[in-house]
Amino acid sequence: MSAVIELKSVERHYLQGPRKLTILNGADFALKRAEMVALVAPSGAGKSTLLHTAGLLERPDGGDVVLSGRACGRLSDDERTAIRRNDIGFVYQFHHLLPEFTALENIMMPQLVRGLSRADAASRAEQLLEYMKIGKRAHHRPSELSGGEQQRVAIARAVANAPLVLLADEPTGNLDPVTASYVFDALEALVRQSGLAALIATHNHELAARMDRRVTLLDGKVVPLESIGHLA
Repeated sequence: MSAVIELKSVERHYLQGPRKLTILNGADFALKRAEMVALVAPSGAGKSTLLHTAGLLERPDGGDVVLSGRACGRLSDDERTAIRRNDIGFVYQFHHLLPEFTALENIMMPQLVRGLSRADAASRAEQLLEYMKIGKRAHHRPSELSGGEQQRVAIARAVANAPLVLLADEPTGNLDPVTASYVFDALEALVRQSGLAALIATHNHELAARMDRRVTLLDGKVVPLESIGHLA
């Protein structure tokens, strides 16, 4: 099966005063449809940089990001924004839901931005809330939801436009172990059922072990976690 998204010899550098700080140094990575890959690495190793570059939020300084066969690293800002809106979903450690809107409205929002009608957006949002087993909370605002419910709404919002790729940065990091496992169950079911390709950064080794592969960052490159042993 061909890769949905590929990082090809990706370089990412930052200037820190007079010094050039290299975060990604010829990073290669590929993710297939319906595959869940855990990204496990210490803080400061470059997990967020890798996710941001893969998600077209940052431009690679070298190499390229290829999504469904299309080279994206040198596209214009407008083209990259359109790809992010339609083909890439993001989930973060904090849910970032809009507090003045209900769970249903939060999930409708990216669909309305894409141009769907309110009726179609609401129907899709209702289906996702039911799938995530929080349909009864559709008309509650984020402040009225538990942490696990908030994160399930955030996941539903991330996949509302049926993206090809889901990128998640510590999506269960703020949750207790029981709730984290429950949220991960919902996320895993969604990935398997929809055929999403998912890259999930996590410090939770128990959840990482449930994914198809585990990778880490070493000297700016993506390598199998097992090849260098256990990382905190």
